[in-house]
Amino acid sequence: MLDISQNLESHVVNKSKISARNVQVYYGENHAIKDVNVEIEDKTVTAFIGPSGCGKSTFLRCINRMNDTIDICRVEGDILIDNEDIYDPKVDPVQLRAKVGMVFQKPNPFPKSIYDNVAYGPRIHGLSRNKGELDDIVERALRRGAIWDEVKDRLHAPGTGLSGGQQQRLCIARAVATEPEVLLMDEPCSALDPIATAQVEELIDELRQNFSVVIVTHSMQQAARVSQRTAFFHLGNLVEFGDTDKIFTSPEDPRTESYITGRIG
Repeated sequence: MLDISQNLESHVVNKSKISARNVQVYYGENHAIKDVNVEIEDKTVTAFIGPSGCGKSTFLRCINRMNDTIDICRVEGDILIDNEDIYDPKVDPVQLRAKVGMVFQKPNPFPKSIYDNVAYGPRIHGLSRNKGELDDIVERALRRGAIWDEVKDRLHAPGTGLSGGQQQRLCIARAVATEPEVLLMDEPCSALDPIATAQVEELIDELRQNFSVVIVTHSMQQAARVSQRTAFFHLGNLVEFGDTDKIFTSPEDPRTESYITGRIG
């Protein structure tokens, strides 16, 4: 009987792409994230929602160790991707970030050509053996970023010359060019107009066929549109986590209901 339960347990563990266990984050004396436990599935869009300053972006940045760049930041607990502890001293953060892509709030293309923006990651990680392979990687990434048809005739023009929505899709193409397994997005539409936002949302839905996508959003409507699972953060605590439909229609915690109905936030 013991064997069966162990097998079941390992099956449950393996289903999660990302597992966080008792995660605490401190900025100096400030306890910013408290006891976060969450299992994030593969090929799923997971949305982090909550009021400003509630810890959702801080926790997102734990998943690719971006907080390592902040001197006063300390992360405790375990975060595993495919059952491997990403905070193990043997893990190289640069290699980790090839596996865990990130798209930021404000589009931030490099001051390089459209082609070189996308080719940058594959070049530094040695993912192509020659120019032909690199060309293929760039085209595939730009297609995945849903921007190939708009830029294919001007790949050597500067990425900074694109519109805001195009720049953000270029940044998504850049993030997927290293064939990551996880894609983190920190309010990727907050600087975009409604048309560009709709294009990026449509793209997020397509990307989940290949990636585990985690998106921080201040827009509950966006979370409802793009995600299958939603986590509600409040004052550094993960208050509730579950299927998006359930979180929005019948939340279990009164704080979640208060936030969704606009009473807090």
